[in-house]
Amino acid sequence: MTQNHEGALYVVATPIGNLEDISARALRLLGEADLIAAEDTRHSARLLDHFGIRGPLMSLHEHNEASRIDTMVARIEQGQNIALISDAGTPLISDPGYRLVQALRERGSRVVPVPGPCALVTALSAAGLPSQPFTFRGFVSAKAQARLEELERSVRSVGTQIFYESPHRIRAFLEALESLVPERRVVLARELTKTFETFLDGTPPELLARIEEDPNQARGEFVVLVEGAPALEGQQEHVDIEAEALLEALQTEGVGVKQSAAIAARLLGGRKKQWYQRLLGKGNGV
Repeated sequence: MTQNHEGALYVVATPIGNLEDISARALRLLGEADLIAAEDTRHSARLLDHFGIRGPLMSLHEHNEASRIDTMVARIEQGQNIALISDAGTPLISDPGYRLVQALRERGSRVVPVPGPCALVTALSAAGLPSQPFTFRGFVSAKAQARLEELERSVRSVGTQIFYESPHRIRAFLEALESLVPERRVVLARELTKTFETFLDGTPPELLARIEEDPNQARGEFVVLVEGAPALEGQQEHVDIEAEALLEALQTEGVGVKQSAAIAARLLGGRKKQWYQRLLGKGNGV
């Protein structure tokens, strides 16, 4: 697959469980790649062997990514095509690769996404929680106090909050949620696309009880989806009051209409034209 022109990095999504989920494009590019950069070469070798792909492998994980960048950039500039894969799912989503992609983008090199499986999207599509908006938080800290503080900040946000969690920490995660939002709806998506795929739905104490009754429910990798915080009553009124206060302050300080509109749009959102018309309506002729 080596070319005379500059090559590219292909960011290739691989199955999160069910091998039938890999795309024809992903298989073609993996088979043609001059090099496959894998988070765990032994794990990925089994996947590639299943599909009869024999391309050369190089490890790229959190501990060696920085030291691999120059080598991989040089190979791409020489015309080679490199496929980046993680252990499962879409690379860079709680997996290594960001620093490499950033370095290539800064150099103007080609980075080509090859979409496919992603655990957070898979879970969100079937969880029954609002899909807009949502915030992906990834893994929280393994340390109890830091975990609690991270979750406390997250559960204040409006919109579905999405986390990844491991089987040996899922109880501690739910216990922290129970102390913060015991009545909040939570969905545990477990073993997605695999034989024992399960969606458990309930409050933190209900889910803890479910796991206590059936320890098998604590096995596998988890996507945890937490219902967002309810919108504050009168929230729009608060926004209007803040907007009015800002516009009054700008007017008092003698800031011109155009500049005031730009400031309001930047701080409060919306279009400058809308703020401009609102300011004219206030009789601000500065």
